[in-house]
Amino acid sequence: MAVANTSHITSASLEKSPTGISGLDEITDGGLPKGRPTLIAGGAGSGKTLMSMQFLAQGAIRYNEPGVFVAFEESAEELTKNFASLGIDLQDLMARKKILVGCLEMQAAAV
Repeated sequence: MAVANTSHITSASLEKSPTGISGLDEITDGGLPKGRPTLIAGGAGSGKTLMSMQFLAQGAIRYNEPGVFVAFEESAEELTKNFASLGIDLQDLMARKKILVGCLEMQAAAV
């Protein structure tokens, strides 16, 4: 199996979008890759939802970047409470069309 020569690739060659999350921009050398999807994976309680919320909120508030949040297990009411725990007014961001929230309730299939 051939291995690609990556000696010419530097962190400066990849444009980044700052997250606005204290510490994360430092360890990711400027934020998440701009214009590319980023998968946030982990087990229950590992902070995926909170990190995503913080990224979207900071993008909307600090950088005037709109965002979309899709939830599969939480209601709009639960998400509003979760955002509020971070000091973020989700209702205000939605009213100003900074964040769009979609809640898809997954129903168990009948066997």
